[in-house]
Amino acid sequence: MAPKQLGIKHVADNRKAYHEYFVLERYEAGIELAGTEVKSIRAGQVNLKDAFCTVKDGELFVRGMHISPYEHGNIFNKDPVRPRRLLMHKREILKLNARVMQDGVALVPLSLYFKDSRVKVELGLCKGKKLHDKRDAEADRQSKREIDRMIKEKNYT
Repeated sequence: MAPKQLGIKHVADNRKAYHEYFVLERYEAGIELAGTEVKSIRAGQVNLKDAFCTVKDGELFVRGMHISPYEHGNIFNKDPVRPRRLLMHKREILKLNARVMQDGVALVPLSLYFKDSRVKVELGLCKGKKLHDKRDAEADRQSKREIDRMIKEKNYT
């Protein structure tokens, strides 16, 4: 038996979500996976770009998350974009569902990581950005990059 891994190892981030949404709150959830999917995630073969979460019959599901089939998995491989159940307490799921239904917010997976050898998903309760918000964020990022470049040049000369 292999020794249990400790700590947090990030596997994938949903950078598109940070561009499209303001993140209001963050939550951690477990995810129900097949064995070959876990092996594929360890190899970094996962994409969160178009993923979103839904609540159906009191259960939380992530949809649109692509986990590539494991190369050595033969018949045990699952559909790469199948809906996967997220594991949270019932009380938390009902609270999140109420927030999503009443406000103009969405539940979006922000990152996927291993926490002590278990796969976890970081969910964000997000509000959509308008076009001018995206432009402002890009302008801030450009100005910060320019300032950092100038500071770096001054320190070297």
